[in-house]
Amino acid sequence: MKFRGKIVDVACLNHFTRVVSTISKLTKTCALRLTPDHLFFVLCGKVASGGVAMWCELAQANIFDEYQMEGVSSQDNEICLEVTPENIFRALRTVHNAKSVKVKLTKKHCPCLTVAAELPTMSSVNRVVTHDVPVDVIPRRLWHEFKEPSLPDFDVSVYLPPLKTMKNVVDRMKNLSNFLVVEANLSGQMTLKIETDLVSVTTHFKDLGNPHWGDRTSQDGGSQSPRDLDAMAQARVDIRKLQQFLVGQQVNPSRAICNIVHQTVLHLILLHQDVSLQYFIPALA
Repeated sequence: MKFRGKIVDVACLNHFTRVVSTISKLTKTCALRLTPDHLFFVLCGKVASGGVAMWCELAQANIFDEYQMEGVSSQDNEICLEVTPENIFRALRTVHNAKSVKVKLTKKHCPCLTVAAELPTMSSVNRVVTHDVPVDVIPRRLWHEFKEPSLPDFDVSVYLPPLKTMKNVVDRMKNLSNFLVVEANLSGQMTLKIETDLVSVTTHFKDLGNPHWGDRTSQDGGSQSPRDLDAMAQARVDIRKLQQFLVGQQVNPSRAICNIVHQTVLHLILLHQDVSLQYFIPALA
């Protein structure tokens, strides 16, 4: 296995750093899949068992000026690593003003992602800073756990309100309850509400719009009668998991989408140029 990438463009380096920062806020460890064309950060939590799941996809051509990789074999041309995103973020953050940054898979005392940065200097002598980030190689037999999740058969899909606004609302609600009910319908309406023995608080959003997903049974009813446009689908979730998603967001997405499988899962999608991030939060009874 071999991997080597070089980033020269400062904007690309900053963009990649923001993406890794977002991932580091969502999970302590995850899988990093390297393919000839893409990088994937994957958290395969068992949603059915109450865990969150994540899938983040980046096109390598929009990050690296040079990119070379050889997978475990010609048939399975991938590399799959277990990484700590926070460690990668710290390495990238310290070299944000570098002239160029090289990232490669090395073998030191253990497998590492080595980040080597050429820093600007006033003299003719090059100044290079190197960070070795330990990783674990995930064996081929476990790769099936890190495949792209299928799009859930959702009941409602709606565009999210501005994420900063949503974060402010959730931050306030977190002080009142550990659980939050997210509701939405096909008329572009969404509500966030908490209900306890002492208080009931609801925030309403309207005119958000609904994404068009083509011929989907959950959206157009298929052979069944179409879903009532005003009927709410809901998911009651751990408010800390939703807050974690909103706090960690550094991607500044051009589109943010919420899909709800009624009383089953909250599926959040951030889209920005070459980056897509999916986050699955299980619904609670």
